[in-house]
Amino acid sequence: MAELLSIILAAGEGTRMRSAVPKVLHRVGGLPIVSHVVRAALGAGSSRVAVVTGPGHGSVRDAVGAFAPEVCFFEQTERRGTAHAATMARELWRDGEGYVAIVYGDHPLLRGENFEGIIARLDEGWDAAILGFEPADPTGYGRFITDGERLLAIREHKDASEEERRIGLCNACILAFRADAFRDLIGRVEPNNAQGEYYVTDLVELANDAGYKVGYAVAPERDVMGVNDRAQLARAEALFQELRREDFMAAGVTLRDPKTVYFSWDTEIGRDVVIEPSVVFGPGVTVGEGAVIHAFSHIEGATIGVGASVGPFARLRPEARLEDGAKVGNFVEVKKANIGKGAKVNHLTYIGDADVGPHANIGAGTVTCNYDGVTKSRIMIGANAFIGSNSSLVAPVEIGEGAYVGSGSVITRNVEPGALAIGRARQENKPGYAAKIRARAEAVKKSKASKG
Repeated sequence: MAELLSIILAAGEGTRMRSAVPKVLHRVGGLPIVSHVVRAALGAGSSRVAVVTGPGHGSVRDAVGAFAPEVCFFEQTERRGTAHAATMARELWRDGEGYVAIVYGDHPLLRGENFEGIIARLDEGWDAAILGFEPADPTGYGRFITDGERLLAIREHKDASEEERRIGLCNACILAFRADAFRDLIGRVEPNNAQGEYYVTDLVELANDAGYKVGYAVAPERDVMGVNDRAQLARAEALFQELRREDFMAAGVTLRDPKTVYFSWDTEIGRDVVIEPSVVFGPGVTVGEGAVIHAFSHIEGATIGVGASVGPFARLRPEARLEDGAKVGNFVEVKKANIGKGAKVNHLTYIGDADVGPHANIGAGTVTCNYDGVTKSRIMIGANAFIGSNSSLVAPVEIGEGAYVGSGSVITRNVEPGALAIGRARQENKPGYAAKIRARAEAVKKSKASKG
């Protein structure tokens, strides 16, 4: 395949989103919409990718740059249409060879495979090729005016005749050209519409008038869905999740109730993993083979080892790492901590900024007190250590290998390997004192009742 240069148009304001956030930065599967498009362009083999933004959209540059540092950016200072936006990236295509693709930046389900059909037409010798689709309802979309395999024009819905509006084949989101043809045509676009804007779709008719051959390819409707409002954003998220669930189940993952499990764009799940209902995966999660994720767990930025167990009702925050066979049970939160091989943190516990050694056991109600109001310090728990229930470990502190911590202890000093640490007040029993306390409480209650 010839070199592919992709220009992503992300300059639109997206006022129908009713948001201070640029439309293309709203997220699907945890990733900004425009970054999905960048990912598709790179997946299609683009050697260079440019994103054209609107004025004041530095946040778009920041988000895309963090995702794909190799992308270059251009700004459309005036909103004068899609063809005008494409000219802003002149530096990209001015001397380039191969192919130039113009891609709309608001299509979060776009995949690299969607480029293949139109790139194949260019490889066959066509001068331009446009991606189309056949929506259930074509209202509002530009219609393909065709003659056999040739695409003669794209007629915008508002400019189409009644007969043209009955056409079911519509413009999708990618227009591709031989670079020399694109350079020849882009300067010919005129603002011959009510809005006085320069449309990139006018290149099709101009190409035919100039004697170039323009073809097309057809993509599945859901792949090329655009997002312009909150309802479409929700629909895109639902479609994205359907695709991810299908992919994971096809790869050998068991989903007990697929519709209740939500994945991120970058979630990685190994074979024979079992995921129970109502589990949410945020960005940056990897789950090893044979692990079990129990119901109502929320996981982000975490690594879960082979055969590990999480939940139910567990929360794994960024930089949580469970080694093979480790267990994090119900109502446990783990943040920036390593849980060693075979270690158990069964219930009602917070483990943050800590290292838990292999086969250690952390009792219910244990809290790692890792923050002093200014800085966070680390806690080390050795292999085979036993931490009794309702213990507080005050960082920085180290619990040695095989050590025991008595239930209810507050540990502020290191515990040597194999030692027993008890950090609580001595218990005192007072025979017969319960009756005195009860009588005193009853007297107070009667006094309050008489005053009421």
